[in-house]
Amino acid sequence: MKTVYDCSLIQLPKEEFPEGNLTYVYNNVHVPFPIRRVFYSYDIPGGEKRGGHAHKQCHQFIVAASGAFEVLIDDGVNKRTVLLNRPYQGIYIPPGVWADEQGFSSGAVCLVLASEEFSEQDYIRSYEEYLEFISQK
Repeated sequence: MKTVYDCSLIQLPKEEFPEGNLTYVYNNVHVPFPIRRVFYSYDIPGGEKRGGHAHKQCHQFIVAASGAFEVLIDDGVNKRTVLLNRPYQGIYIPPGVWADEQGFSSGAVCLVLASEEFSEQDYIRSYEEYLEFISQK
């Protein structure tokens, strides 16, 4: 099973120009998986959390495209909190690690690159079910 120590903070390329900066992402180069889905959350009310699940097969890479928020990662034994507040930096979350996003700043945008198309069967949405899932691995 993967642990919170397999969740890496990854620096993305940052091209600086007088008219503004540019960051780009390539499959299997900047993120350790092929990207099959991209989505983002925004207009998140103060005090709300996002995420609160783990995946059985899907790899994710989470970026604060704007603003800031924390990602709480949990492997059933260890927990870590990572602050995302730079649009050229993200955290890789492998399958089997529980993740919550919280503490969103005003105007924050949570960008997620995922290795799989959406499948409800891949989600583990109950923490008790998650603990049972990892105990079987």
